[in-house]
Amino acid sequence: MTTLGTGVLRVRHWLRDHPLALDGALALCVLTAMIIGSFADPGSHNGPTFGTRTPDAGSVLLMVLGALALVWRRRHPMAVLVTTCGLTVVELVLVDPPTPVVFSVVIALYTIAARTDRPTTWRVGLLTMAALTAAAMLFGPAPWYSQENFGVFAWTGMAGAAGDAVRSRRAFVDAIRERAERAERTREEEAGRRVAEERLRIARDLHDVVAHHIALVNVQAGVAAHVMDKRPDQAKQALAHVREASRSALNELRATVGLLRQSGDPEAPTEPAPGLAVLDELIKTVRRAGLPVEVACAPGENPPLPAAVDLAAYRVIQEALTNVRKHAGPGAKAEVSVVRVGATAEVMVLDNGRGNQGGTADGGGHGLLGMRERVTALGGTLNAGPRYGGGFRVHAILPVKALPQQPDQPDQPGQPDMAGRTGENA
Repeated sequence: MTTLGTGVLRVRHWLRDHPLALDGALALCVLTAMIIGSFADPGSHNGPTFGTRTPDAGSVLLMVLGALALVWRRRHPMAVLVTTCGLTVVELVLVDPPTPVVFSVVIALYTIAARTDRPTTWRVGLLTMAALTAAAMLFGPAPWYSQENFGVFAWTGMAGAAGDAVRSRRAFVDAIRERAERAERTREEEAGRRVAEERLRIARDLHDVVAHHIALVNVQAGVAAHVMDKRPDQAKQALAHVREASRSALNELRATVGLLRQSGDPEAPTEPAPGLAVLDELIKTVRRAGLPVEVACAPGENPPLPAAVDLAAYRVIQEALTNVRKHAGPGAKAEVSVVRVGATAEVMVLDNGRGNQGGTADGGGHGLLGMRERVTALGGTLNAGPRYGGGFRVHAILPVKALPQQPDQPDQPGQPDMAGRTGENA
């Protein structure tokens, strides 16, 4: 059975790739049916009889020409229909009794109905039915009301109806297939978009974590190397800060990279993402690195922000202070403020440095770009630039209600997976 099924599939595929051969086989079958039908005499008193008459050479020639025209029914359907109709009319006028050349018209009309639209089928089908029925009534040997004449009408009508039904089914199947392919493409595009957004979000998180803590480690390591010989106690204190900053960096990296784990992987992160609740620890870390920072408004005085907005505000402050420490120059001071104004939260980081605070002094930095992407993803705005009189200013306006998450990812504060998705576009 398997071998037989495989053979049938191969034949179907071969015929699909060679439509002219299929049409030739169909024409041969139609010619055989017409020749067999030409031996039947419909005019007998006891009904149609078989074997009582033999078609003449002219009838055979008309049947061969009608079948031969069907070989080109796919390429020139209208021309084939006109040719077969003409041969049928000639057969009705000259041959007595007529032979079934009308079979070729049935196949040609079916082809037009199956390969064109419904209005064309109606127009061509009605015209063909009317023309052949009228020719049979006017020129046929039987009376105009004979069943043979109405048989021509019925055969051509059924051919048009069958072709239209096949065309409708093919259109329905094609529509279903196209809808499925479009849904698959949309699913793949959506998956690719989500992957790109997730990759961008993780890149921003890694940049914020690494840039901040590595900058602190670099500063403290430089201090330790500078005072190692003259003031060992201060060098030990700087190295302790290096160890603490590196431990914090490792913890945040573990939490960020842990988001890439599968659901069954062990040691998935369970601690919430950082936010303004731990802003004091961030300020202390920056102060220990040698940058004086003042907090103009303590965030604890205001109601807590949504998780996504809270994380974005924290990352903006973290990156801005990192840029101040790296680029503002010696003797710089920073000021941080977080204020709730109606339905928005304003985050501002100011400094009085004299260096290049744009975040690109080292070449290829993405600090300001990452901050702007975070804020824009939540529907907020971020402005960053030099201050009049010296220094740099980072000002972010975040909506208290972040843009809605996807339906399968509700925004619930305190869950690390949700809070960690700040950078996604809704």
